[in-house]
Amino acid sequence: MLNIKTLFFTGFLLSLVLSECLASSIAEQWSRVSLPTYSVSSQSIGAYNGGCISGAISLPINGTGYQVMRLSRNRTYGHPDLKHFIEGLGQSVAKQHLGSLLIGDLGQPRGGPTLSGHRSHQTGLDVDIWFLLSQQAANRTLAFNERETWSAPSVLVGQSDTLDYSQWSKANEKVLEVAAQLPEVDRIFVNPSIKRELCLTHSGHGWLKKIRPWWKHDDHFHVRLKCPKDNKYCQSQESLPPGTGCDADLAWWFTEEAKHPTPSKIPPKPLILPVLCDKILKQ
Repeated sequence: MLNIKTLFFTGFLLSLVLSECLASSIAEQWSRVSLPTYSVSSQSIGAYNGGCISGAISLPINGTGYQVMRLSRNRTYGHPDLKHFIEGLGQSVAKQHLGSLLIGDLGQPRGGPTLSGHRSHQTGLDVDIWFLLSQQAANRTLAFNERETWSAPSVLVGQSDTLDYSQWSKANEKVLEVAAQLPEVDRIFVNPSIKRELCLTHSGHGWLKKIRPWWKHDDHFHVRLKCPKDNKYCQSQESLPPGTGCDADLAWWFTEEAKHPTPSKIPPKPLILPVLCDKILKQ
């Protein structure tokens, strides 16, 4: 006879499988959409990890100071604010001769959940940018196969917390500084070791507040923009805590608890998108 613990665990696993299947089914619907909706003004709707976008625009795959990678994924779409941010950052990089930004995923044509790679990137306000600052890409246009096969190297030594200074440079620091100082940027996710390095080299600088440690993110940084002021259905993330983040909160990321988190026994909440997103998906 099954005991109470076995029944509870079986129920937990079943709810977890059903939740994952439902999320995958929803993501598949959004991934099949190949074009954005037409809209007089672009609108980011819902939360970064549970939303969509109407009137998204595609980032040109080549621009001053940047080139877009992984074109086959069709994740070059976002809010105009995101396009302007990437173009502006690329121009700053080019002007300072730092190399060329290699741009990873923005979002899908109408946002929404993806089948792989992200829980966020759903409202057209997120972008991944490789830490690899390519001088090759600064001097020529990359071929399609190069964009598909080049990889973003980790800036860490093996699986350690130590930065690999053959991959990490002052140019990387400068790009993060320029990006974090822009008012439209809400936060930038990086590996905890990168945050620690910046706290050592730029102690006391206010822009460090926006640099947030997160798991992985050792080969790219993730920029998240603020909700545009005229997008009333966009849900902002909670405000950043005071200070630069170079304190005990950062130290926690190097503890065993952070490195090997205990799996949660609470089933994930089902993915429920705003009602407006259902209309956008069907347009």
